Amino acid sequence: MSAVFDVLPEQLAARARLELLFDAGSYRPIRSAVGDGVLSGSGRVQGRAVCAWAQDGSFKGGSLGAAGGETIARTIQRADAMGVPVVGFPHSGGARLQEGVAALSAYGSIFRAQAVAKVPMISVVSGPCAGGAAYSPALGDFVVMTQEAVMFLTGPKIIERVTREQISATDLGGPKVHGANGVSHMVARDDVHAAELVRELLTYLPDTLGAGSPLVPPADAPGDDPSAALPESDRKVYDVRDVAAALLDRGTLLELAPKWARNLTVAFGRIEGRAVGVIANQARYLGGCLDADAAEKGAWFVDLCNRFGIPLVVLADTPGFLPGATQEQAGVLRHGASLLRAFGRATVPRVTVTLRQAYGGAHIVMNSRDLGATLTLAWPNARIGVMGARQAVELVRRREIEAGADAALLAEAYEAEHLPVRVAAAAGFVDEVIEPSQTRDRIAHVLELAT
Repeated sequence: MSAVFDVLPEQLAARARLELLFDAGSYRPIRSAVGDGVLSGSGRVQGRAVCAWAQDGSFKGGSLGAAGGETIARTIQRADAMGVPVVGFPHSGGARLQEGVAALSAYGSIFRAQAVAKVPMISVVSGPCAGGAAYSPALGDFVVMTQEAVMFLTGPKIIERVTREQISATDLGGPKVHGANGVSHMVARDDVHAAELVRELLTYLPDTLGAGSPLVPPADAPGDDPSAALPESDRKVYDVRDVAAALLDRGTLLELAPKWARNLTVAFGRIEGRAVGVIANQARYLGGCLDADAAEKGAWFVDLCNRFGIPLVVLADTPGFLPGATQEQAGVLRHGASLLRAFGRATVPRVTVTLRQAYGGAHIVMNSRDLGATLTLAWPNARIGVMGARQAVELVRRREIEAGADAALLAEAYEAEHLPVRVAAAAGFVDEVIEPSQTRDRIAHVLELAT
C-alpha cells in the first residue's frame, strides 16, 4: 500500500487518490500545465507501469471542459500506446454548460479512446459521476464504487421536473443499485479501500491484449477437499465459493459483481500462481438455475477473460434454465445465446468440472465439450442429461403414470439408466470422471500445457 496520509477525509482530493494507487514516490504527472480540473500521470503499481487520471471535484463542480477531456483522452491513448493498464477516477457532474458543444465533443473523444483501447481499463467512482461522465466507467472493464459514490445519466432534480418522480441520489445510482444491476463490479468502504481493491485486481490482469497475466509465486495449495462443501443430500444448497476456494491457491479468490445475478458466481483466482477466471453456478440462489441475468453476467465475464487471455475454470451444477413467462419476457433466449456465443468463440484454455448435475440447455451453455471446452471433467456422483428424472418420466411415461404406475419408481429407474455421469463419459461427452481430490491437479496440468 502506497498511502502517505495518516488521516484521510471521506472525499479525497484528486492527487491523493493517485498517490494511493501508485507505489510510493513513483507518480509522475502528465500535462500538468493544462489543468482544467484533471490530473493525469503515470507510475508503478506493485512494480508495474500504469497510467491514471483523476478529476478534481472542487474545480468548477467537477464539470468536464474541452481541455480536461483532451487530457483524459490522451492519457488513455498514451496507456494504449505504452501497452499498460489505465485507471480513471471520475468525479463530475457532467459536461461544462458554459462550453456547450465543445464539452460534448470532449466526451466523444474520451469514449472513442476507450472504445479502441486494448489495455485493461478500471474506473473508481468515489463521488458524483453524472451525465456523460457516467458512460466512461461503463465503457471500461471494471468499475469500483465507494459507499459515498453515486452514478447516473439523469439526476434526481431533472427526473422530478420531467416525471414528477422523487428519488434520492443514492437510491437512483448508489453502489447498492449498481452492484445489483452489474454496472459496478466491486464496492469499497472508502477511497483507501478502493485503491487496495484496484491494486489487487491489477495482479490478475495483463498489461495489454496478448501479454498474459503476470505469474505470481505460487502460494501454498489450499489442501482442502473441494467436495467437503457439498451436502450429502442433492436437495440441499451450498456455497460454490467454498468449492472454488478449495481448488485455488489459498486466499486468491476475488469475486466480482457478487450482488448481480447471484445464482452465478464469477471471480478471479490463481492455480499454482497462474491467473484464472472462475465461473460457477451458485446453488444458494435459485438452486443454481440459469436465468437471463446470469447468462448476461456469464457472457460478460467469459468475453472479458477471453479478451485478456485469462484461462477459464467452469464449475457446473445446475438443474437447467429457470422457466416461466417472466424469463421469456426478460429475453432469456437472447442472453442465453450470448453466453453460448461467448464460450463458443473463446480461444483461451477452459476446463469444465460438473459437480452434481447439469441438465438440458444449461449443460451445453456451461462450457460443454461441444462448445469447445479444452477438458471436461465430472465428479463420480454427477448426473448429466436432458432433464431431471422426475420431469422426464412425467413426459415419456405420462400414460403409465395416469394409469396408476408409481412415478417415483419410474423416475428412479430412468435416473439409473440415463443420468449417471458414467453414461455421458462412455459416450465421450465427458472426458474424465475423477475424484474431487484430483481436480486441482488435473486443472493445473491442462493450464501448464495449454498456456
